[in-house]
Amino acid sequence: MVPDEHEWNGWSPTWMLGRRIWGKRLGIVGMGRIGQAVARRAKAFGLSIHYHNRKRLPSTVEDQLEATYWESLDQMLARMDIVSVNCPHTPATYHLLSARRLKLLKRDAYVVNTARGEVVDEGALARMLEAGELAGAALDVFENEPAVNPKLVRLARQNKVVLLPHLGSATIEGRVDMGEKVIVNIKTFMDGHRPPDRVLPSML
Repeated sequence: MVPDEHEWNGWSPTWMLGRRIWGKRLGIVGMGRIGQAVARRAKAFGLSIHYHNRKRLPSTVEDQLEATYWESLDQMLARMDIVSVNCPHTPATYHLLSARRLKLLKRDAYVVNTARGEVVDEGALARMLEAGELAGAALDVFENEPAVNPKLVRLARQNKVVLLPHLGSATIEGRVDMGEKVIVNIKTFMDGHRPPDRVLPSML
């Protein structure tokens, strides 16, 4: 009888290996409120925190997060094990992680994008994953949402990328906070004041 191809044939030392994240370098692109929240969580897992931002954080915040600032994004990318994209999408950040910058990453590096798909050159990322020039990627956002690049779908089937349907904020608490924020903005506007969370044309 021929065994089923999905039948478990026992354990081996090299079967289903992952990577230890303790001691690895995490490079955060965009160290605003969300980037800092990522840093706090990553620190608890023993990751070394590095970041690039338009403005350097106050030294008190850097000390609290044990974070190292890199003025040069290129230099930071070349030295990281994991890169987390947490900056907003603006004209200045469109394809911030361009094909050239993605080439700076180590072959065993991972890219995580939970910000906006347009910040990363998705086509270049897919080509590098396909060629084995990156260890992997995890994407919660896509450049042409709701459409997903067919190359990424194929790579997901090959376990080279993890794809999620833009649900990074999908918690009950998160949705309640979002609803309350809408109410605050409407009430502030109706009272004749400037809403705290305006959507500016430059952000679209």
